[in-house]
Amino acid sequence: MLMRTDPFRDLDRLTQQLVRGNGTLAHPAAMPMDAWREGDTFVVEFDLPGIAPDKIELDVERNVVTVGAQRPPRSESQEMLAAERARGTFSRQLVLGDNLDTERIQASYDAGVLTLRIPVAEQAKPRKIQISTAEGGRQQINA
Repeated sequence: MLMRTDPFRDLDRLTQQLVRGNGTLAHPAAMPMDAWREGDTFVVEFDLPGIAPDKIELDVERNVVTVGAQRPPRSESQEMLAAERARGTFSRQLVLGDNLDTERIQASYDAGVLTLRIPVAEQAKPRKIQISTAEGGRQQINA
């Protein structure tokens, strides 16, 4: 049977909300993420279980990606026995380096996971430059 009231758990939850905030950038537990690199693409996954796709916003401004989501509150007519899942509006920001191409971000949402695929910008990829010598020969140097 679920305990309806646990004063120690409630005090701990209240303390965490005061210290970290609730549904803010300081509270990333509401939107945990993983990030890694696959070749010339950075992949970021956000866990957003129970969020309807139309309640997710993805904004890009310069090199800052903001992911916002909304999980509506439960009806007040429901008698809650446990309420541990974050409700309301929350967001998370990623500051991307100039070496990523924010114009070509791809986003998909499947099974409660938002996946962003961010390609490395062309100007950030290694390239070879031809160098000419005084004798008219050419030599290739990696840049």
